[in-house]
Amino acid sequence: METIYLVIVLVLLVLALSDLVVGVANDAVNFLNSAIGSKVAPRKIIMWVASAGILVGVLTSSGMMEVARSGVFHPGMFQFKEIMILFLAVMLTDVILLDVFNTLGLPTSTTVSLVFELLGAAVCVAIFTISRSESATIADLPLYINTGKAMGIISGILVSVVIAFVCGTVVMYITRIIFSYNFHTKMRGIGAVWCGIALSAITYFAIFKGLKGTDVIPGQIMAYINENIMLCVAIAFVFWTLLMSLLAWMKVNTLRITVLAGTFSLALAFAGNDLVNFIGVFMAGYDSYNIVDAAGGDVTMLMGDLSKPVQANIWILLVSGLVMVATLWFSKKARKVTDTEVNLAKQDSGQENFGSTPVSRAIVRQALNLNKKITAIVPVKVQEYINGRFDQSLVVREKDAAPFDLIRATVNLTVAALLISLATSLKLPLSTTYVSFMVAMGTSLADRAWGRESAVYRITGVMTVIMGWFITAFVAFAIAFLVAMLLMWGGIYAIVLLLVCCAWMLVKSHSAGKKKRSLQKEEQMAGMPVLERCVNEIRESAESIIEIYNNTLDGTFNEDRKALRKMVARAQELHEYASERKYNVVSTLELLKESNIETAHYYVQVVDYLNEITKSMLQICRSTYNHIDNNHEGFSKEQVEDLKHINARMNEIFTCTSTMLSNSDFSQIDSVMALRDSVFVDFAEATKKQIKRNAENKNTTRSSVLYLNILTENKMMILQLRNLLKAQKYFIEHNLV
Repeated sequence: METIYLVIVLVLLVLALSDLVVGVANDAVNFLNSAIGSKVAPRKIIMWVASAGILVGVLTSSGMMEVARSGVFHPGMFQFKEIMILFLAVMLTDVILLDVFNTLGLPTSTTVSLVFELLGAAVCVAIFTISRSESATIADLPLYINTGKAMGIISGILVSVVIAFVCGTVVMYITRIIFSYNFHTKMRGIGAVWCGIALSAITYFAIFKGLKGTDVIPGQIMAYINENIMLCVAIAFVFWTLLMSLLAWMKVNTLRITVLAGTFSLALAFAGNDLVNFIGVFMAGYDSYNIVDAAGGDVTMLMGDLSKPVQANIWILLVSGLVMVATLWFSKKARKVTDTEVNLAKQDSGQENFGSTPVSRAIVRQALNLNKKITAIVPVKVQEYINGRFDQSLVVREKDAAPFDLIRATVNLTVAALLISLATSLKLPLSTTYVSFMVAMGTSLADRAWGRESAVYRITGVMTVIMGWFITAFVAFAIAFLVAMLLMWGGIYAIVLLLVCCAWMLVKSHSAGKKKRSLQKEEQMAGMPVLERCVNEIRESAESIIEIYNNTLDGTFNEDRKALRKMVARAQELHEYASERKYNVVSTLELLKESNIETAHYYVQVVDYLNEITKSMLQICRSTYNHIDNNHEGFSKEQVEDLKHINARMNEIFTCTSTMLSNSDFSQIDSVMALRDSVFVDFAEATKKQIKRNAENKNTTRSSVLYLNILTENKMMILQLRNLLKAQKYFIEHNLV
């Protein structure tokens, strides 16, 4: 057998490891969302529980590897050399596609990705094979492709999205009416029953979705459970209800146990059933190589043996589990995808990750109109009772409140577990990502988390994610088809080229992710006292502004387009961070001491002034970059000299400001005011000089406009900086009293 096929197997191994990393980063949201969103325990404990679930899941893999071998196409119709190209095309496509979704922070379905990649690559290879055959025609394509599987998954997508959302909404609404938000006093009675129902559903899910078909539960016991399913569920319900009631009397928070158990169960099912999405193609390629090698190395051999039942290698499964656990702990992209879903489901409004669209605005308007009609029909007393069950005014808000409470977390896990178990028992294709996400969105809607302040943005977010799901199928099919075509035509040269492109894209994606510093800032400051964190944020922002300003002028003077583009990106990031702080100012004020509530308005002013300064800085960066990017004539020697003089004076003010902010010592504030007046005189002189140059036609119109725009924005920054200093001075002095 040619060495190239051994190389392909090794490449498949490397790509499978990479796919494990990006795949777990995407799918971690399925089982982490409820636990993290409700802050059921410290993040490390949640991660340990999920890690245990993953390791148990991979070691009890439920034999889903056949999906990659014969679930989408008929391997007996393909030769070994063709099927290896097919597998390579699938893996190359999968790694890139999932990494793109993770970078964007959007959860997608690894199952749908894999199936449509297999379908696209198989169709391409089949067409290529048919085109070289003298007897076969395009009408024979169904002999190669298992079209029924693809249609089943598409219908599963449509049905699961709607059913999961509706079920999550209905169950959460009823549950909240029963428990309200002051549910802790009810945990010994109806709370124990609720936890019993939830844990029974989770147990059913773990057995029938996670452990069914494995060697963990002997076949005779599993057969008995299948024949007496209602009795077994009833026994589980009685056992869990009594245990939860006993623990509640011992003042144990039984909801925490329920949420952690659900997290373990979903992680187990994810690893046991979705592992094929990551290593199934590699194992199919590895088995294909061994089959052909044992048969004498004939690369034209048909691969009908892939249809036989597969017995996964326990060591490969163990290594895969360890890689998945490591990714869970260390992947920042996994946290980003999780944060996207938690943000869309959080109870409080604030800075939203998505904007608004005409469609989302129309949906909100229609919902408001429908609500008015329902309100006119429902009796007032019924409305008052229901509104009272959703009243959070009596709930004591903690400083580090969770995005949503434990009641909603248990609903998320229970409903998702039941729906996935039901679909599995009926042998219906279903995506755990779709179900988990849509249940979470449904529960957040029913829990009135989508208020008028946030609904339009969250609907946009949900629509974005859903559209991403459907786009995934088409994009996966198309890219896999094209990649397979290149590999079939280009041979070894195409393999090398595509591998290099794949590596380059992953490296670039990783580098781009490291440049996102807002999350790092939040993590570094998370443990600081509120006042200290506020002071540090303002100081760091002031230092960043003058650095960006200096680099922008240097880039403009040197007509360095690349440097200016970087400054635009930094200024945009700084402005977004300032805007986020402005939107979150209310939650920050709630964390300040109640005794200082009368002076908290100074912090509001500081945040607003800083937002305006960053806006002016961004305007300078954009206007200078657009000027140079459009190849307009740069500044004249006189303009450069004037701007350098202004820049030096600006640096004096910002340096003095930064020193005062760092030391919280505002004794030199009068000196800054004097500097400000002096700089304003320089602004006036520079403007007069430019007007005179314009009269003498010494500068182009565009360079003159840019020059005057820089002066105007500089003046705005100095004015706002002066206001910021005074407000920060009062804010610190009153909060230190």
